[in-house]
Amino acid sequence: MKIIVGLGNPGRDYAHNRHNVGFLCLNYFAKIHSIKFERRECQAKTGIGEVANERVLLAKPRTFVNFSGKAVGSLVHKYDVAMSDLLVIHDDLDLPLGKIRIRQSGSSGGHKGMKSIISNLGSGDFPRIRIGIGRPQVKEQSNREDIIVNYVLSGFTSKEKDAIKPAIVRIAEGIDYFLAQGIEAAMSKFN
Repeated sequence: MKIIVGLGNPGRDYAHNRHNVGFLCLNYFAKIHSIKFERRECQAKTGIGEVANERVLLAKPRTFVNFSGKAVGSLVHKYDVAMSDLLVIHDDLDLPLGKIRIRQSGSSGGHKGMKSIISNLGSGDFPRIRIGIGRPQVKEQSNREDIIVNYVLSGFTSKEKDAIKPAIVRIAEGIDYFLAQGIEAAMSKFN
């Protein structure tokens, strides 16, 4: 089994925020593969299906982004999944809007949700797909953190939505490639 996790915050208030682009990607992937999020387990909404002859568990943690490690760690342990069979999709401030990066492993890159997952699993040796949400212009260092928090918790503008939509489709293709041919092949094709 493979576990594919999209990061985001639960609830309607956050549904279309930049920080929830991991959920948006996973929702799109689930839709095109007719997988429904019908279960609640390990502090996550999950759906199980088969894609590219692989059994997959799609998961959206209900713990809020910064505490995603609780849900992801529980799912990995419950299903006894190897780190190489876990794929996490998350937003990235340091990538230009709509740009995607697939990696085999790595650090948190400052992303608090990824930091929580790495801490809970005791390792960053799992694949991930980062999707760029851009970075706000910050002129003063004194309120830098507040500006960034407000930015990631705000919605995409109409113009930004136009840039994100094709990236979400491309990520779904990247997930399919990961499932059919592995992470290295997906990195070669989509980076």
